[in-house]
Amino acid sequence: MLYLIAEYFHFEGLANLIRYQTFRAGAALMTALIIGLWIGPRFINMLRVRQGKGQPIREDGPQTHLAKRGTPTMGGLMILIALVLSMLVWMDLTNPFVWACLAVTTGFGVIGFLDDYDKVKKRSTAGISSRARLLAEFTVAGIAAWLIVSQINTNLYVPFLSGRYIPMGPLYYVFAAIVMVGAGNAVNLTDGLDGLATMPVVIAAGTFAIIAYLAGRADFAHYLGIPHVPGAGELAILCAGIMGACLAFLWFNAPPAAVFMGDTGSLALGGALGAIAVAAHHEIVLAIVGGLFVMEAVSVIVQVFWYKRTGRRIFRMAPIHHHFEQLGWKESTVVIRFWIVSIVLALIGLSTLKIR
Repeated sequence: MLYLIAEYFHFEGLANLIRYQTFRAGAALMTALIIGLWIGPRFINMLRVRQGKGQPIREDGPQTHLAKRGTPTMGGLMILIALVLSMLVWMDLTNPFVWACLAVTTGFGVIGFLDDYDKVKKRSTAGISSRARLLAEFTVAGIAAWLIVSQINTNLYVPFLSGRYIPMGPLYYVFAAIVMVGAGNAVNLTDGLDGLATMPVVIAAGTFAIIAYLAGRADFAHYLGIPHVPGAGELAILCAGIMGACLAFLWFNAPPAAVFMGDTGSLALGGALGAIAVAAHHEIVLAIVGGLFVMEAVSVIVQVFWYKRTGRRIFRMAPIHHHFEQLGWKESTVVIRFWIVSIVLALIGLSTLKIR
């Protein structure tokens, strides 16, 4: 909104600052952070009153988690409110990538909200059926993929190799939707301990803020040998907004958590990262930067597959963060060590910009 106003007045005076994506990225981060911190206490009190007993806790989960009964969920609404308001204020609303990513973020957020609401209402950890949820997610992701691909080509670029890509043609639409849905559900599976998913999302968003900005600049993209995507630099502002909103949420989610993110937040944030990666043509790099999320998702898939085939488990409990809890690691130890893994993976992902 402010960008369009400043553009109308030809970016005169102080409004010239709004011309720069780096300035608006910093402003978006601070705006989302301030909004999140401001609405946090009131929002948590409202959730606590409305939900009563809070998020249902799995009886077959780690016994230490039973002490978290009564903690409200749907805290992801705080993130979405802070993020969307920040986006509308600071982003160029004529950019198609903005609306595609906004569609995924809010669409996945609504799906997650309905799942959280069903769990709280029925006092069950099941939520809505996985088939219905996946159908809704692919519908939203398909629309976003159509919006994004209308602005970019259908090539899948290979990291570490300059100018190398796989032409996918119409299959790219399906691939793009799978990236968004996969990212959303991977972050959702990671969100099992206080702060475990939030900080890795901040780290991944910060990494993609750099990637999106560089991909949107023809000079930097040519120098680095990465695909140039006109307009992708605007997504650096979205990434910064994600960082600010998540940091505000982490203030209240730090152990012992006053609120849980729930599917409302985890699905929305994962979907947003997936949409940003597709728009910036760095889908494979997302699998590197978000390697922690991939590891969590794969641990569940492998556990379920192996148990159905043999009746035995590979991990003591899945997702894999629960496995380490069962090995005797304290929750805080698991969280901090996983944060360290996320930082290392982010550095590896950034290295793909130059190692070609």
